[in-house]
Amino acid sequence: MAEITAAAVGKLRQMTNCGMMDCKNALTEADGDMDAAVDILRKKGIAKAAKKAGREANEGVVAQHVLPGARVGVIVEVNCETDFVAKNDDFRAFADNVAKKLAEDPNVDLEEDRTKAVQEVGENIVISRHHRMEVNGNGSVATYIHTGGKIGVLVEVGADKEETVATDDFKQFVRDVTLQIAAASPHVVSRDQVDPQQVEREKEVVKEQMSDKPAQALNKIIEGKLEKFYQGICLLEQGFVKNADQTVKEHIHEVGNKLGDNLEVRRFVRFQVGEES
Repeated sequence: MAEITAAAVGKLRQMTNCGMMDCKNALTEADGDMDAAVDILRKKGIAKAAKKAGREANEGVVAQHVLPGARVGVIVEVNCETDFVAKNDDFRAFADNVAKKLAEDPNVDLEEDRTKAVQEVGENIVISRHHRMEVNGNGSVATYIHTGGKIGVLVEVGADKEETVATDDFKQFVRDVTLQIAAASPHVVSRDQVDPQQVEREKEVVKEQMSDKPAQALNKIIEGKLEKFYQGICLLEQGFVKNADQTVKEHIHEVGNKLGDNLEVRRFVRFQVGEES
């Protein structure tokens, strides 16, 4: 039997907004498995949603750099000890420089720079993660850093025609995609990228919650719940932030028709300071 610590109970409470005893009992039943405990609470109808990624108590910023030509881009999370330092101009300049160097050379050694920055700001600094994208074929990369530097997005968008990428409509479309990802926090581009095990977990939760329903009705309920699930985590199926009457997929087709081209969101990453990667 796994030891159920106060820290584990606290993390589960943060993830589910459930009561302390409910969390402790769920962890006990799950033998300390956090994901299984979340599912237990959801099946009981106590937890409305599972916040998959718990938050760590890290301060810092997300920084970005896109090389000229918009074919290579980087976002990086740089952490420090206090929010005071995270707002410091020198710390932010360091983070921006880290992103620039990683864009120019993915194998760059940044330890000397990091050590110098630690001495200057008086706190420990960690370059915790980064992601670099390089365009394949026609297209561009774009970044967006939300106000305050706590959320950052990097995306690659493609087109069939080379001339499309230079148009103002394409550039505006790419900016809108970065805003969508920052605001709506999708997990994947399309439903075919969703982990099948995650889908099965969602089905099991619904089955447990609706166990008193007839089999025929239950299948329809599961189908409806899965559609909402996909709409929440799949970029193409989300409502477009600038027009709630259409999906992102419909907006892509609309812009593509206007430009006479086929547009595609190929991949993206979204960083939020302090989240578990």
